[in-house]
Amino acid sequence: MVETIALVLGGLVVVMAANAVAQRSGLPASVLLVVAGIAYGFLPGMNLPLDPHVVLYVVIPPLLYAAALESSLTALRNNARTVIGLSVGLVLATALIVGAGLNAVVATIPLAVGIAIGAAVAPPDPVAALSIGRRAGLSPRLITLVEGEGLLNDATALTILQVAVAAAVSGSFSVGHAVGQFLLVAAGGLACGAIAALLIARVRALITDPLIDNVLSLATPFAVYLVAEELHTSGVLAVVVAGLWLGHRSPSLQSSRARLQTRAVWHLVEFLLEGYVFVLIGQQLPAVIRGLSAYSTGTIVSAAAVTVGIVLLVRPLWLLVSAHLPARMHARLGGDPQGGNPPLSGRELLALSWAGTRGVITLAAAFTLPATTPARDLLLFCAYLVVLVTLIGQGLTFAPLVRRLNLPGTQVTRALTRNQARAAAVRAALERLTELSDADPELQPVITPLRRAAEARHKRYTDRVTLLSSIEDETLPVNGHYHAALHARREMIAAEREELLAWRDAGRLSDADMRILERELDHEESILPAPQA
Repeated sequence: MVETIALVLGGLVVVMAANAVAQRSGLPASVLLVVAGIAYGFLPGMNLPLDPHVVLYVVIPPLLYAAALESSLTALRNNARTVIGLSVGLVLATALIVGAGLNAVVATIPLAVGIAIGAAVAPPDPVAALSIGRRAGLSPRLITLVEGEGLLNDATALTILQVAVAAAVSGSFSVGHAVGQFLLVAAGGLACGAIAALLIARVRALITDPLIDNVLSLATPFAVYLVAEELHTSGVLAVVVAGLWLGHRSPSLQSSRARLQTRAVWHLVEFLLEGYVFVLIGQQLPAVIRGLSAYSTGTIVSAAAVTVGIVLLVRPLWLLVSAHLPARMHARLGGDPQGGNPPLSGRELLALSWAGTRGVITLAAAFTLPATTPARDLLLFCAYLVVLVTLIGQGLTFAPLVRRLNLPGTQVTRALTRNQARAAAVRAALERLTELSDADPELQPVITPLRRAAEARHKRYTDRVTLLSSIEDETLPVNGHYHAALHARREMIAAEREELLAWRDAGRLSDADMRILERELDHEESILPAPQA
């Protein structure tokens, strides 16, 4: 027990240190954590083995749910055809081609077993790609596609894996049965997620305590996943559907206090789980290598080269072919004649093809292969190598690639949209003030200062819209007066906080009242933009 606690605390130190180094150096935290895990794995002492059931039931549900809460249901709906093509078609194609390739180069690997490991290595894990891409300036549209693919592809991969393993065990395979089972599992997952979201929304409408609301939020992904799996449907898909719908309805379901707490809690959960997962991935290397002693070097190299090569080549080929299919087949990547989305450019296709980093779901799926599976240790090594190559290789090169591509529609477009929305929101507030004033003229002394402040905000936002609309490149303008004002306001808040501390230390202010006033300052400071580096 003591060793386990020490190992967990040591992992926490590694996670914090890796993220601190990543912020200072610009290197991806995921890569640093995997390398740290590999280094620790070869040291003497206790190691944490990767239990696939713990990963599938404890790690994956909250990570998927947190990602779904922050995703855009509207954007995913507008790009539904593209996302489905990536999360279903591409995963299926990768699984089949990897299976055929392994069966061709290693005679002891049956086709069904090869497809099973192909399903394990097929789904990209967008955590690393998105964390890198957002900092590098990946466009909102590409972020939506990567997010949507990552949310839905796990369900496809795990279903294909289950069908392939069942075929390998029974020795028979029926295409009709496999397709029917896949559709049944997917439909069941969608239904479970939708019903769970509706029930949870009704419960949330009765909750006024933010702490209870947060407890319900933390329990939701585990409960939804468990119920869906017990009904033999897709737990992954159920969690994603519930998270997308509840995140979309959050403005009307939660109070402002509950929303602030929920976001903070889930950011912490994501930070810790993702950190530990990457360290755990690295720690598995020694165990995976030990299982290769029964295979010749030629067999290992052939199997690994086929698996990694197919994974790296199928994705860009799929994107390229999809982009040039006839529009009437609705497969023109990113193009939706009904939704008005234009096709992705060549630069965007290249960035999207390099956003295929694999993660813990690949290893968890591979480790679920039965112990009697032919060449199981070799297949585990192939899956692990795919994770290492994509996480480290693509992880280190993704940000430089995105910057070099100079993708359009990033910072300036988003800043323009935000300021247009701010101006529209303030106009709505001013109209509401007018309604209140007309209904009760006695409120005029209260409304007048509120109107002046709102009008000043509206002018600031509209001036910013005018400036951003005139920019032809993708460089955000720097406003010296604006940043000076932000600096001055932070200094004011610091002075206020110091005065409150002086009152508390002198005994003129109780700690309970101090926390109330401090929370007011914290909220005000939290909405200020981050200081410039």
